[in-house]
Amino acid sequence: MTNNSPTSRELNQTLDACKQYFIYAGVFSAAVNILMLTPIIYMLTVYDRVVASGSLSTLAMLTILMVFLLMAVGGFEWVRSMILISASSRIENLLRKRVSDATFKRSLLSGGIVTNAQPLADLAALRQFLTGNGLFAFFDAPWFPIYIGVMFMFHPWFGVAGILSGIVMVGLAYANETSTNSLLKEANLESNKASNRFQGSLRNAEVVAAMGMSADITRRQDVLFDSVLNKQVAASKKAGMLSGLSKSFRLIVQSLLLGLGAYLTLNQQISPGMMIAGSLLLGRALAPIDMLVGTWKGFSLARAQYARLQELLENIPADSNTMSLPAPQGALKVEQVSVAPPSSQALVVRGVTFELAPGEALGMVGPSASGKSTLARALMGIWPSHTGKVRIDGADISAWNREELGPHLGYLPQDIELFDGTIADNISRFSDAEPGTIVAAAKLAGVHEMILHLPKGYDTVMGGAGGMLSGGQRQRIGLARAVFGNPKLLVLDEPNSNLDDRGEKELVEALRRIKSQGCTIVVITHRTMVLQCVDKILVMKEGAAVSFGPKDQVLSSLMAPADIPKSAAN
Repeated sequence: MTNNSPTSRELNQTLDACKQYFIYAGVFSAAVNILMLTPIIYMLTVYDRVVASGSLSTLAMLTILMVFLLMAVGGFEWVRSMILISASSRIENLLRKRVSDATFKRSLLSGGIVTNAQPLADLAALRQFLTGNGLFAFFDAPWFPIYIGVMFMFHPWFGVAGILSGIVMVGLAYANETSTNSLLKEANLESNKASNRFQGSLRNAEVVAAMGMSADITRRQDVLFDSVLNKQVAASKKAGMLSGLSKSFRLIVQSLLLGLGAYLTLNQQISPGMMIAGSLLLGRALAPIDMLVGTWKGFSLARAQYARLQELLENIPADSNTMSLPAPQGALKVEQVSVAPPSSQALVVRGVTFELAPGEALGMVGPSASGKSTLARALMGIWPSHTGKVRIDGADISAWNREELGPHLGYLPQDIELFDGTIADNISRFSDAEPGTIVAAAKLAGVHEMILHLPKGYDTVMGGAGGMLSGGQRQRIGLARAVFGNPKLLVLDEPNSNLDDRGEKELVEALRRIKSQGCTIVVITHRTMVLQCVDKILVMKEGAAVSFGPKDQVLSSLMAPADIPKSAAN
């Protein structure tokens, strides 16, 4: 990916917006590192000046100054930490909606295959990394040459020893990177795969429990989880060994430098104060590098998280701003539409053309796997057309602003998913709607009385699976959600699949009420009762439209009356 790619510009804009935070953090890091010389200078002065002169007043003044400066170090450290916390919060606020939208769109384009929220977890983990010790080490490490320069001022051998020690520490950091990076990458990939499988098992918990599949599925998942665990343990062992080696080396070299200082002192090349100060200075110079070695695993994880976010934003570009269009009236026109499922080139719908005027109702029928549900997704703009256009009021559906078009559309898929919240929340699509509009939608869908018989009525709280509701009840509440706000286009995919005869009759009455308000309706069904309220019928077979026209005309022309009895025309 080049630096001129849209993704690079997008990420760079986010970082540029936070650049001032990092500049200020760098300034306070400079202040902290300069003031960290205070204990060394204090000790050097006490050993070489105060002890020799015996001046208690000088000692008192130096001590007061030392305490004040070290208190300032603590204050600067706190300010630096607050700055980085603000920077991390700013980055997440700038990216959260974009990453959330891209994650949602990725799931949409994958046909629901990719359903994990890993990108949001990656963004949160990056925010935490920006406030951790690892980033502090990056701010402090550039001061290594400054400390080494001061050591050269004490004695050239001190400076040489510091440089050699730094080279060894950097070598340990590099060894940590090369030995753990590939293992952590593989572990992260397998961890995501294992999590997706586990989520799939949870979604099908009833099937797993009913047919005694738990042990076999658990055994299959354990293979992946064990592989993840083994790779993470191996990486942690290597990182732990190198981290321990780094700390031991730092302590050893500090002690050796103290011995070198003693030798130079005995030869009267440096003062006793310089002997101890040199050892402390080397420890301070190597501390950030030692911290880098210890936190390298976190840095590797953060880099992988950044790469995944970068890949997501590159593959799922932000939606371009579109001009607002007038509220639709419900005219639907399908022009030679062919549709292939996401990540597939195999066409499921081929060359379908039809047109509906505002307020018309269409019944879409045909055998299973004839492309009806795929066409419904294309009508809603969920799946893009491979060729052809779906137009609402003459405008390509992809040209509409989805936030503006959405309230004018209603959709009831085959698999009903209700969200965590109350029934009122679900019907109102989680908008700040007046209670009267929620009740109106429920009455329009014919579920008002049913809701009133629930324990807390519209305030009944349920989980995403619908909780205490039956399949038919979920379907009818899903219909109320679809008709909320009096949409101009309503697409229903098998809305009667979970309904009994009474529920189906109530559905037909509901559709007639909805149609009377000028709503254009497309209903997919295998059962004939719903066809009583439609004006036109589209017959699908093997992805193609084999017949389209007025209901009576299509039904009378069908060669296989057993598939759709003529009684449906009554």
